Amino acid sequence: MKYILIWFLLLIAGFAQKPQPENTTVPTVTFDVFWEQATPQQYTISVQATGETRYLSRNPTKPPDENGVQGDDYETHFTMSAGTRDKIFSLTEQASYFNGDFDYKKHNIANTGKKTLTYTDPARRFLTTYNWSENPAVDQLTRTFQGISTVIEHGRKIRFLHRFDKLGLESELKAMEEQFAGHYLTELQAISPTLEDVANDPAILHIARERAKWLLAQCAKEEANSVKSVR
Repeated sequence: MKYILIWFLLLIAGFAQKPQPENTTVPTVTFDVFWEQATPQQYTISVQATGETRYLSRNPTKPPDENGVQGDDYETHFTMSAGTRDKIFSLTEQASYFNGDFDYKKHNIANTGKKTLTYTDPARRFLTTYNWSENPAVDQLTRTFQGISTVIEHGRKIRFLHRFDKLGLESELKAMEEQFAGHYLTELQAISPTLEDVANDPAILHIARERAKWLLAQCAKEEANSVKSVR
């Protein structure tokens, strides 16, 4: 009887931890990209009008490493800042909710991955697939979602380095600073808990902690600007 009870409690815990399905009645914008040469090869970002955001990355065709380990799928959920959320839905409206063909076809250009933007709400579902688009709204959306993925993948690597290679943190954080200066990062606040863990860990090199603190300061500035933009 004791073991049955333990099994039952574990089963309940498993259900409780299982991610809840997305609410399909809420307007949602989804960005999906597959580029075999990239890492990760594929990622999907879905943001609802409430700001609830789901990120999933995969490496479906990448062979196992020298140890025979296949890269795991990675999934995380966070609440997008109001400013970025509103920007995404405004650009989606400008792009006619993706009801059309936005792929550039005037001449051949370099392949940077198959991208798909999808809009859904209770009455509509439109999607468009492209390699690159000269439509300003679609181009801005692409850059925004790419910036979000870059931030989340940095956060994923920082957590790994924090646990297994603390000396590697400084280089990773320096790369983030450079990308921030180049406007390649979006939604730094999505990994602020990870940055705080590094900034507050006395076992980490001082310079790495200072870089983490600098990035956290940029999170605070972005949050303040986001609040102003929605007033």
